[in-house]
Amino acid sequence: MLLDTASLYYRAYFGVPDSVRAPDGTPVNAVRGLLDFVARLVQDHRPDELVACMDADWRPHWRVELIPSYKAHRVAQEVAAGPDAEETPDTLAPQVPVIEEVLDAVGIARVGVDPYEADDVIGTLAGLATGPVDVVTGDRDLYQLVDDARGVRVLYPLKGVGSLQVTDEAWLRGKYAVDGPGYVDLALLRGDPSDGLPGVPGIGEKTAAKLLDAYGDLAGIMAAVADPASKLTPSQRKRLDEARDYIAVAPKVVRVATDVPLPDFDPALPAEPRDPATLDELAARWGLGGSLQRLLGALHG
Repeated sequence: MLLDTASLYYRAYFGVPDSVRAPDGTPVNAVRGLLDFVARLVQDHRPDELVACMDADWRPHWRVELIPSYKAHRVAQEVAAGPDAEETPDTLAPQVPVIEEVLDAVGIARVGVDPYEADDVIGTLAGLATGPVDVVTGDRDLYQLVDDARGVRVLYPLKGVGSLQVTDEAWLRGKYAVDGPGYVDLALLRGDPSDGLPGVPGIGEKTAAKLLDAYGDLAGIMAAVADPASKLTPSQRKRLDEARDYIAVAPKVVRVATDVPLPDFDPALPAEPRDPATLDELAARWGLGGSLQRLLGALHG
């Protein structure tokens, strides 16, 4: 099981009231919410191995060089926040180091590699896996990893993690008329405002799906643009032709990396905490209470 950790702690932060606080009054809603998420995932799915994948670089320069607007709107404007600081709620950012410390003390593998996003770590680990893989994420971009033959599916939280949309090839085809790799072409044609991907003007999700169904893939669509006999409408041909520069670089931006140089780590779920003394200190300082106990109980059970 591969966790898109930032995606999950964002959901925890907005799903758990900020009245959930440490003894000193510091909000710990994202920390406790994430621990409850992981406990529920372990309890419900019993994975043999679990990796909390992290954003070592949430806006990699190599993606920005190709598409400068990539996540540009998420960059905080305040100079005090530092260059290229991601705009996160004031009470969430201080909780992230606590999450990392707790995961480390519990003994849950945590992997982030600069200059890559968690998506890239997930893509690399999914590619290396020899058995079934569940990717838990609220980011639809990772639908591109779905592969029935290799047992890779995406578990997309609908309400917490107790209600998950199981995304396999049949679901993808039913919803978008594409398979996993085809989702990359669909996403870049459609664009994604949340990631600063402009897409091709005038080509929405339904039109993108129809074009991919008719011409197979992005290369087939662009071949049709160059073919006067193809059945593209004049406006589609014009828009796609004008977007050639974007289309040439967008696949590298949208497609997750599968060659991240991973550090050594042990993905096995621990039955007991790796560092009980540190975990006790963290539990007391941050008031982790029942959330931590539920996680430890799920791991032990």
